[in-house]
Amino acid sequence: MIIEFLEEAEQELFEAVYWYESKEAGLGIRFRDEIVHVVDRIIEDPLLWREQAGGYRRVNCPVFPYYVPFFIRDNKIIIAAIAHDHRKPGYWKSRA
Repeated sequence: MIIEFLEEAEQELFEAVYWYESKEAGLGIRFRDEIVHVVDRIIEDPLLWREQAGGYRRVNCPVFPYYVPFFIRDNKIIIAAIAHDHRKPGYWKSRA
């Protein structure tokens, strides 16, 4: 399968990495590595996570308070957001 990050999701990732790195050297890199690990797991088996109302699936990050919602469309996995678990729930759903 092909993986695609929506532009907004890429921007959210960059902003979160920058924010964490500004708080503590190396923390942004750890956050980025966690997102890479989550995305790798999605690529390995995208159907592992239950489809939610609205047709998306989501994977929670194990350490940081973020999750990665994604859609499966044809032969593509589309990463819709790098979403903070406690801020503006569902703000990204219109990206479907």
